[in-house]
Amino acid sequence: MDLKTASAIRRLRLVSVPEGISWIVLAACTIIKYTVASGFNAAPVLGPIHGVLFILYVIFWLDAWNRTKWDLKTGALYFAYSIIPGGGFIAERSLRRASEDAVIAERARKEGIVNA
Repeated sequence: MDLKTASAIRRLRLVSVPEGISWIVLAACTIIKYTVASGFNAAPVLGPIHGVLFILYVIFWLDAWNRTKWDLKTGALYFAYSIIPGGGFIAERSLRRASEDAVIAERARKEGIVNA
């Protein structure tokens, strides 16, 4: 894995957790607004924050997809993680494991352990 690909995956990992948190908090505040406290309205504040984080996730997702050459299924899966509640946590964990595996494979190739 080259440096630009690793950087693209790292950026996607870094934005996936805050995006997942903002999705959950925005949903919780909306539920509170319509069920418990009708005067409570955090959407004007949290909505734009979540929107910016979602746009960053999509931009970084496109960059990572372009650099890693994921197949359609993998690319669609990482996009779906941005839509489901808590999916950012799943995406971060999956991307971390994939990048760690790539680093291990690259070190093995450099040491001549694996012929690839």
